[in-house]
Order: sequence, then C-alpha cells, then structure tokens
Amino acid sequence: MKKIAQMCLITLVAASAILAANNPMVGGHEMFPSKNIVQNALNSDDHTTLVAAVKAAGLVDTLQGPGPFTVFAPTNEAFAKLPAGTVDTLLMTENKAMLTKILTYHVVSGRMDSKDIAMAIKAGNGKAALITVSGGKLWASMQGKDIVLNDEKGGMAKVTISNVTQSNGVIHVIDTVLLPN
Repeated sequence: MKKIAQMCLITLVAASAILAANNPMVGGHEMFPSKNIVQNALNSDDHTTLVAAVKAAGLVDTLQGPGPFTVFAPTNEAFAKLPAGTVDTLLMTENKAMLTKILTYHVVSGRMDSKDIAMAIKAGNGKAALITVSGGKLWASMQGKDIVLNDEKGGMAKVTISNVTQSNGVIHVIDTVLLPN
C-alpha cells in the first residue's frame, strides 16, 4: 500500500510539472491562460516599462476587460531602443493622448494566434494588414519562420515569443516599439 501511495505521489508531481511546462515563460515568470493581459504582464520582468505606460495611459481597465485582444507587447529592451528621454516624456501627464495612441497601436481587436497571423499573411500574398485599436495599420509578414511587423513610420519589430494565451486574448512579445503616424 505504501508503494502505491508513493507511486501516486510521484505521478502527481510529474503531472504537475508537465502541466506547468505548458505555460510559456515570459520575463522569467510563467504566464497563465486563466489570467488576463494585465495580470500576466504584471508578472513579467521584461515588461515593467510597458506596464508603467499602460497605467499612465489609463488603459488598465480596458486591457482587463473581456476583449478579446491581440497585444504585441514590446519588452523593456524595445523601449530602451527609443531615443533617450522618449519614455520619460511619454509618461508625462500632458502626453497621455500620444502615449495612448502608441499603446493602442500595439493592440488588434480579436484573438489572433501565430497560425491566424500566418494564414492572413498567406492570404495576402506575403503581407497582412492588421487594423489596430488606435485606427492605424500594421503590416505582418514572414522572415523565414519569424513573424515581423512593420509600422506606419517604416519601423520593424520581430515577434520573439508568440501565442501567450490570456483569458481575454493573446500576447505576442516583440523586440521593438511600433510607431503610428
């Protein structure tokens, strides 16, 4: 009986480890599909600048809403690529409208995982136009096996982690901040 109990315990621990491994790691922390976009972003050490910007823009309630949303989430390193002082300037109260426009430019209504984006790219003969919540356009294409996004200013971001499922959408981590016109 003791051996059966030990085997059950070992099986339970192994099953827990397998289930935990199915949740992607972002910013050194596990992302849970049962949590919303903001709850998971708060746990990512790679997205502290994005979280601060979302708070400053007053978008927390929106991104905790039912969605669904597809969010292209720039990392801290992506924000660091902007000219010196840009982030501090955007976080100022008087620049809230500009910050909001930039952040909502990273959001598409609906849930688009990487397969959906790849199908849209294929249907568009190599390029898919994505309409953002801000009303702007992003263009998705493939570079080898990577999804890349081009913004209205000619910038390009690569999806570095895709398909981070949320209760109200999906996040794709990107390496560059996208800029609208």
